[in-house]
This record gives sequence, structure tokens and C-alpha cells, in this order.
Amino acid sequence: MMRLIKAFIASFMPGVIKPLHALWNELLAFLFLTLAAAVGFGPLRRGFKELDGDAVNLIKFLSAIFLTALMLGLGIYSFRRARKISRS
Repeated sequence: MMRLIKAFIASFMPGVIKPLHALWNELLAFLFLTLAAAVGFGPLRRGFKELDGDAVNLIKFLSAIFLTALMLGLGIYSFRRARKISRS
């Protein structure tokens, strides 16, 4: 009886885990892309207008660019990973 239960779990679980793993990566990608939009649109637009040679404004502007690029990269990476998982 235990052998049948183990065989059932071994055959059933990959069909459940794989789509959940792909969905998790898609949700993370959406979160990262949303954060990139939030960090990117407001502070970058405002930071570019306030950029007048002051070191503090320059650091804020460069950090906003860095965070936007980082979140975009992580979002794209997560979408690609979800696609790879769903294709395998």
C-alpha cells in the first residue's frame, strides 16, 4: 500500500510543483517590474529636473537609475526563468 502511495506522489507532484514554480517566478517578475516603474517614473523625472550640479541631487539621481535598472533586470530574469520552467 505504501508503495502505491509513494508511486502516486512521485507521479503527481511534478505536475503540480512545476506550474506553481513558474507562477511564483511570474509573480516575482510582475513585482519587480512594478517596483521598477515606481522607482523609475517619479524620482527619475523629478531628479532630472533638480539636477543642477549639487552632489546630493546627483547621488539621488544615480541611485534611482541604478535601482530602476536592477529591478528591470530582475523582472526580465524572472520572466525568462518562468518561461524556461514552463517549457521543460
